[in-house]
Amino acid sequence: MTDEPVYAQFGFTDAEWGLISGLPQSVLTAASAAEADGTRRTRAEAAAGLDRISDGRQSASPLVSAVAAELITRVGDPERGEELAVPEPPDPRGYAADVLGRAGEAAALLAAKVSEGEAGAYKHWLVEIAEDVVTASSTGGAFGLGGETVTEQERSFRDRLSRVLTD
Repeated sequence: MTDEPVYAQFGFTDAEWGLISGLPQSVLTAASAAEADGTRRTRAEAAAGLDRISDGRQSASPLVSAVAAELITRVGDPERGEELAVPEPPDPRGYAADVLGRAGEAAALLAAKVSEGEAGAYKHWLVEIAEDVVTASSTGGAFGLGGETVTEQERSFRDRLSRVLTD
């Protein structure tokens, strides 16, 4: 048995692991902030994103499983009823641009450090997190009826994330 850090097992440095392991939570936050839609809806979005992150612990991908396990340890486990506090960035568009930039860096890093299958599983997981967040609750309407399931701003963030990760 070794005391080697998890990130070293995948060939990452500590700083690189910080990027890879922090990105899922950042994607959740950016996807939620894409549309200002109230506390109740933001909580539902955070719960959906955290559930998807948590589900990553059962991934067939060792990378996704390791990132999810570390992240859930840091932010809270929905299976134990813990809720993630989702920060509201003061500049949601700027924050989304930053997250997309980091996603591009992560995609390049993954291409250099892990197998294509591991990279694909991680990138797909990030898009699933964004998808779950933006579809968690509708925006607009009255008394929970009507409204848009996914707004143009939410769709745009999700689609740009997908493009950045596949370029």
